[in-house]
Amino acid sequence: MTTLLRFAPSPTGALHLGGLRTALYNYLYARKTAGKWILRIEDTDRTRAVPGAVEGIQSALAWAGLDYDYGPGKPGPHGPYFQSERLDIYHSYAHKLLDSGHAYRCFCSANKLAATREKLARTGSNSTYDKSCLHLTEEEVARKVRAGEKFIVRLNDGRLPVRPPGYDLVFKNLKDAHASLPTDPVLLKSDSFPTYHLASVVDDYEMGITHVVRGEEWLPSLPLHLDLYACLNLPMPHFAHLPILLNPDGTKMSKRKGDVHVLDYQKRGWESSAVLNWLALAGWGVQEASPSSSQKHAPDSTTLMSMEEMIQNFDFSVLTHRRSVLDPAKLEYINKHHLMRLMATPEGLRTLAERAQPYVKEAFPESSYVDLEYLEKVISALQGRTTKLSDIPTLGPFFFVEPDYSSPEAQKMRQSLSDEKYTAVVEGLSARLRDMQTAWEAATLSHILHDENAKTSLKQKEYMTILRHALTGIKTGPSVADILYVLGLERSLQRLQASTS
Repeated sequence: MTTLLRFAPSPTGALHLGGLRTALYNYLYARKTAGKWILRIEDTDRTRAVPGAVEGIQSALAWAGLDYDYGPGKPGPHGPYFQSERLDIYHSYAHKLLDSGHAYRCFCSANKLAATREKLARTGSNSTYDKSCLHLTEEEVARKVRAGEKFIVRLNDGRLPVRPPGYDLVFKNLKDAHASLPTDPVLLKSDSFPTYHLASVVDDYEMGITHVVRGEEWLPSLPLHLDLYACLNLPMPHFAHLPILLNPDGTKMSKRKGDVHVLDYQKRGWESSAVLNWLALAGWGVQEASPSSSQKHAPDSTTLMSMEEMIQNFDFSVLTHRRSVLDPAKLEYINKHHLMRLMATPEGLRTLAERAQPYVKEAFPESSYVDLEYLEKVISALQGRTTKLSDIPTLGPFFFVEPDYSSPEAQKMRQSLSDEKYTAVVEGLSARLRDMQTAWEAATLSHILHDENAKTSLKQKEYMTILRHALTGIKTGPSVADILYVLGLERSLQRLQASTS
């Protein structure tokens, strides 16, 4: 049987990091097992739908490179892929449950239900409904339906078939949790739309889903879902519930709180490959205290992995059931090293230059130094310093505009340097550069700087500080040799001259 998974977000807002990790794990397992995965939009809660949310979800998945096989815009044998277009399917299953006695119609008004819950609570009962409509006769039900009275459909939790206990690929054997469920849970709402519980079970069966991979927040509902499979006499898929992701302060991550929207990470210049690497390791990159010799090992929480490596190494058996904190410092480390991997190849370096160009143009709209070949040199010079591409204008403004010697930083640097030494260093290097007969390469320039420094009585730090001030007006940055190489002979000489004017 072909493995088939689904990522089923609700269009109630932007896709957040927790949702992206769920999509990623679906993607990884589908690709590892040569299977497929579906994007299914669970839009049955019409009161919370946000216009444009579906397009936002698709954009976030596209940025991450998580291409679903079937779903909106990609027709397949399992459609429709919007639950709002599958109402007739849910109604047919609701009728099966009604006919078998596993469900019944409830005509209680919202006010009556609220009063019933309050009354039950006062008596100390854990029940949330008194099952009054369960005892209506067939004639009474038929008369109410003919009269057009609104109703909901409830599961009859007093008539559940025997089924195997729950098992989860992450949480393993599960304890019975029926006590946490409401009395006779609602399956079909009064607007004829299904609740999540009925719709997800029906869709997973109808679409042939073999593995349901979703967030831990759905674990308390699993007993109800297993009951529905049993009531409908349907085969159950495998379940894997993913531990909740936490903010650095330990609070639960939410799409309505904190810095968690996926497309925000795109806008700020993070690498999609690094974000996926970071998310994959959240809950996966955790070693058990005493792993048995036969147990697969989880990667370290900062292991660098390409998509191919994540697919190859992914396994549900090494996911922890503990909640995981998303540490921004780990993303910075992973992102920096993903950039360095890309810089190592000509193709990767050109890709980075193309993506860095808009940030540079936005920061320095008047600059003439924004062509791709030049940006490749800048990116290489800033290697190891760049955490994300959007940092480049801040890390190396002197590559794109002339130094501002009047800035507080530049003036403070200059005050610590004597005029005599400053002039001697700048003029000495200028003369040497004008007489250069060799190719303009960083390694050659480094040797020249070393030779010129040796001719002075200055320590290397003071010598380089003078040149750093002259060339950039900034205290920190790449090596002076790299700065000279990127600027080129003409611009380097112009700046050396300007610094002593």
